[in-house]
Amino acid sequence: METSGRIFSRYLANILPNFTITTHRNNAGLLKIGFRLMSCGAGKMDKPRKTTMLKNMLNSNELEFIMEAHNGLSARIVQEAGFKGIWGSGLSISASMGVRDSNEASWTQVLEVMEFMSDATDIPILLDADTGYGNFNNARRLVRKLEDRGIAGACLEDKLFPKTNSLLDDRKQPLAEIEEFALKIKACKDMQRDPDFCIVARVEAFIAGWGLDEALKRAEAYRNAGADAILMHSKKSDPSDIEAFMKAWNNQGPVVIVPTKYFTTPTQHFKDMGVSMVIWANHNLRASIKTMQETTKQIFKDMSLVNVEKKIATVKEVFRLQRDDELVEAEKRYLPKS
Repeated sequence: METSGRIFSRYLANILPNFTITTHRNNAGLLKIGFRLMSCGAGKMDKPRKTTMLKNMLNSNELEFIMEAHNGLSARIVQEAGFKGIWGSGLSISASMGVRDSNEASWTQVLEVMEFMSDATDIPILLDADTGYGNFNNARRLVRKLEDRGIAGACLEDKLFPKTNSLLDDRKQPLAEIEEFALKIKACKDMQRDPDFCIVARVEAFIAGWGLDEALKRAEAYRNAGADAILMHSKKSDPSDIEAFMKAWNNQGPVVIVPTKYFTTPTQHFKDMGVSMVIWANHNLRASIKTMQETTKQIFKDMSLVNVEKKIATVKEVFRLQRDDELVEAEKRYLPKS
């Protein structure tokens, strides 16, 4: 069983990653805490944690953007493109596994994917965490495990487990009771060790066929429960739901949107409405599906690679994205000279 001093030391280690912390009790039984700065590369002390980076984006005066990724490779591509953050899409991760976006992939399987994505990048990741994979207890345990893997935040939606994808047509979308979901958010905020870890509350009222009053009531309850931002979702082909909400919301807190269906809306309009963050939610997955289908059909038809080789990434580019150059340099340092 852990002592209180050891538990406190472990907590400090998570919020002060550049220090080693020691604890002991003196003769009077008082807890003594020691700090020692660890050696670190140039500039690392000045670089904020991923959680802080995401929180700053949500609270920025500028309209921010994050891009979908579904594995380590796509996450690295998103970072290289210049995006400041990544959306760990539930739809894309499940689709890449060949299963439906109905919690068929377990939370531990999603967690493993997130670990690879986090290891491959230096920018914050916001996980599409569905409903938290169960009740408050499942959700708060997920928060702890995400923090352990360097994930910056989790987006929870107020539907019932197992969830149904919001963009499926004519499907029932039962919602959780407001108090139940608000308490789930509170449990997650109470569990987090890093004060900047972000919980985004995704309101599905419009998706489920409810009106503006229900969307507002839910958003206000979740904000009061401690949510760092509200994601207001809509599957209309125009932004009218979002426009109505933003006007009534009156800047009570950061709002995130996912304009997958109303993609023709000029981005400037989102900024003018006061939206804080836009998620491009599934386009890397969809692009890769289209390209793989075309490439595979071409090779099957031709029984040759001649017509596809110039249209696809080189093997050398694959090695570059895998950071093979780092391994080459490491081998020079750590392998015996023959």
